[in-house]
Amino acid sequence: MKYTKILSIATAALAIALPGFAQDKLVIKGSDTLGAKMIPKIAEAYENKNPGSKFEIAAEGSSTGIAAIIDGTAHIGMSSRELKGKEKAAAGSNGVRLVKTVVANDAVAVIVNASNPLSKLSLKDIERIFTGDVTNWSAVGGKSGGISGYTRNTSSGTYAFFQKFAMAKRDYGSATQKMAGNEQIATEVANNPNGIGYVGLAYVGAKGIKVIAVDGVLPSATTANDGSYKLARGLNCFTNGAPTGAAKKFLDFALTAPGQKIVASTGFVPVK
Repeated sequence: MKYTKILSIATAALAIALPGFAQDKLVIKGSDTLGAKMIPKIAEAYENKNPGSKFEIAAEGSSTGIAAIIDGTAHIGMSSRELKGKEKAAAGSNGVRLVKTVVANDAVAVIVNASNPLSKLSLKDIERIFTGDVTNWSAVGGKSGGISGYTRNTSSGTYAFFQKFAMAKRDYGSATQKMAGNEQIATEVANNPNGIGYVGLAYVGAKGIKVIAVDGVLPSATTANDGSYKLARGLNCFTNGAPTGAAKKFLDFALTAPGQKIVASTGFVPVK
């Protein structure tokens, strides 16, 4: 799902010159996990403290955010995963030095329909489900029924993160269905008694779903920070070099107490 939000109060004082862009707005692109709720709310709070600021926020997947920093079409690239080797190589070829600022922490929650009797799965079982090795719930201790797996699309950082850490880098099964965002996955799982998917912590409260314990541990702010939940991650903002100008002012604000309060209020985990 294409998501674009423009906060429309402008100022040239906070501008960073970017080829092909007006110099009176901060352009932020990338991850749906960061850009659907959290970053826009932080931007609104920043705008209240800095009247005249202007943002353009497009949440279309982590890959698009990193690519936008490499090709110079955004000031900040949002990513819910770490850099890939090919992205580092492309940045180097373009003379770009990708620098990461972690603005929040998160845990990728595995969700099933609320009517599913299962309450936990092993990481190995999750791998077997999403790779297509297991196609019926009875094979993992559930009621008999064909499993419907829902995943993010290939430009999503969550798609890549889950593949690496929950699936041992194996390919997704051909029967899995790709969704554009966290909300879509939660909706599909809520509507399908045999559904399973994964979402960021901010979406675990959706109606009709149940969060599954992974290797006996449920995702939470505590388990995301203490390392006990195996699918915890940082939520990143990349810049070309150390943040400067408007990008630095915005990212510095995101890491203040008011900024981190917004992180928590949107369902994510503040950075320690």
